[in-house]
Amino acid sequence: MSTISMRRTTFAAVGLAVVASLALTGCENGDEESPAQPAASAPGSAPATSGAPTGPSTGAGAAPASAPGTAKSGQVFKIGEAAEIPYDYGDFKGSRIALTVTAIEQGTPADLEGLDLGDKANGKVPYYIRYTVKNIGTTDMSYASVGHVSGLLGDGTAAQSLAVIGRFEKCKGESMPKGFANGQTQSTCAIALAPSAQTKVAGAAYGGNPYNAANKGEAIAWK
Repeated sequence: MSTISMRRTTFAAVGLAVVASLALTGCENGDEESPAQPAASAPGSAPATSGAPTGPSTGAGAAPASAPGTAKSGQVFKIGEAAEIPYDYGDFKGSRIALTVTAIEQGTPADLEGLDLGDKANGKVPYYIRYTVKNIGTTDMSYASVGHVSGLLGDGTAAQSLAVIGRFEKCKGESMPKGFANGQTQSTCAIALAPSAQTKVAGAAYGGNPYNAANKGEAIAWK
């Protein structure tokens, strides 16, 4: 997996890292997510990167060992449909969320201007994967970061991901706010890049625990 990382030194600039998606070989990053820091400690913190998930399938997968209603490994949902999943990272082990991809919006190549991608952006078209996170467990998930959401091209292969350090107004990757308790919902966004205008990002996938190769799982998807 190749990584392109850039940092701007001017006051209003943003840095970014383009994370090339992995081929669908079951090579999944199983590292835990770290909780996002409160705003006061955010400057200078390293961005969370999300590995591209393995390709989802409609075949039956083994259900994660958790509560009834939990999304099965490899399960495919419709856009707008919620997937109930465990969130087992750091201080939030044992948490539970409902993850919903609400829309996949096509941007324009001009959206990438000012990010100093250079010729790395040539021909690329950004897509914005908008999703919501609802706390359906009993754990306070203040400042948690729910990543591992990526794009899927029309043929089912993983799209390239773009992680922006700083604030990108067209697609704000929001962490959970303070006091994010049961019943609360937060909207957030992930960026995927299509290789050309002729290729579209047609779906999205979540490849966090337990839906990754490290846990003998398979990403869940929305199409």
